[in-house]
Amino acid sequence: MGGDPQSNGLHPGGLGAYGTHGCSDLVRVQVTIAVPSMRLARDPRDFRPVGIGPRTLNRISRLPAVPTTTPDPPRPGVGSRVTIADIARDLGISKAAVSYALTGRPGVGHETRQRVLAAAEQMGWYPSSSARALTGAETGVVGLVLSRPPELLTFETFFVHLLAGLEQVLAERGSSLLLRVIGDHPQEEVATYRRWWGERRIDGVILLDERYRDPRLDQIREAMIPAVLCGGPLRDWTMPALWTDHGADADLAVAHLHALGHRRLAHVSGPTEFVHERARRRGVRRAATKRGMTVRTVEGAYTGPDAARHTTRLLVADPDERPTAIVYGSDVMAASGLAAAVEAGLRVPDDLSLLSWDDSQLATLMRPSVTALRRDNLGYGVLAGHTLLDLVEGRNRGLVQLPASDLVVRDSTGPAPR
Repeated sequence: MGGDPQSNGLHPGGLGAYGTHGCSDLVRVQVTIAVPSMRLARDPRDFRPVGIGPRTLNRISRLPAVPTTTPDPPRPGVGSRVTIADIARDLGISKAAVSYALTGRPGVGHETRQRVLAAAEQMGWYPSSSARALTGAETGVVGLVLSRPPELLTFETFFVHLLAGLEQVLAERGSSLLLRVIGDHPQEEVATYRRWWGERRIDGVILLDERYRDPRLDQIREAMIPAVLCGGPLRDWTMPALWTDHGADADLAVAHLHALGHRRLAHVSGPTEFVHERARRRGVRRAATKRGMTVRTVEGAYTGPDAARHTTRLLVADPDERPTAIVYGSDVMAASGLAAAVEAGLRVPDDLSLLSWDDSQLATLMRPSVTALRRDNLGYGVLAGHTLLDLVEGRNRGLVQLPASDLVVRDSTGPAPR
């Protein structure tokens, strides 16, 4: 402080605690003071350090007394989690008693257990997943890694509906989903599952997009990770598998086109690295052959531009040889195929019929609306979730066949041109 020490009520040989210059109200600051000599009275506030003037002493005497009791430990605040110690302190019992009550172990009475459970719910306590992992208990989490390009997930409705159904089941049964999108890097998928399993972060996994000679299956078996395969059927896969009869779906689609008089078909499929695309291709060829129809199969990517290019190439053929109907691997591919057909000067369905393998709202928004095979992808996710959680609990459902698809006939299919 500046100025004359005496004017501030300070002795040249001591230290001052309070100053009021330049303040309209007294600012109270408590400071530990080292003073050469003082005389203590019974009231801790009534001390008289040598050299402190009466005015300063009068101000000090009006300050509230310093609490002499030890304050209660702070309760959990923002960013902190309620612990067993917090519950024990709140109830005035030992941490061991709280632990026994929360884990259902003997050692505490019924009344104490109920008090602990009620306090835990009121204070927002939840068991630590890492602590549960150390005890070998289930984590309540299932893992799913999608090795697809992230941009594909922005318009591919299959994954959205499947995840919605999966989350519905997990919420009902008290579990959670650990999801990771790794892009088009399938070799990283099993490495991720192995790490999660080794870190005790998951109870099991769901394997999507079965690939031809899929290396994941042996690796998952060797790691002894509980898994549900969305694919199959496979002879040597002993864990649950959810399989679709793609041949029956193909027969349904081809029969519809045959009934309309079509005899020349094209099938723009997705990548044949996926087992389901191979099954669809076989199914379309088999269904067409038994009805005396010809079919030209083209492999494409699950993207609009790629499907449009393939459609354009198919349509530049001689009118007597080009297909009168095209089956696409997805609704997104069908939308681009429709645009390419219109650009080529063809009328749909008068000159060309189009049919999509996967139905979605997109198929209804196109003009003309697109005939499509509809499957219950939400129910697919529900079934996958139940099947995996049952496996974790010790029940292996084995091979489960999914319901057959329905054909939703719309405006994009019509009689074959003459």
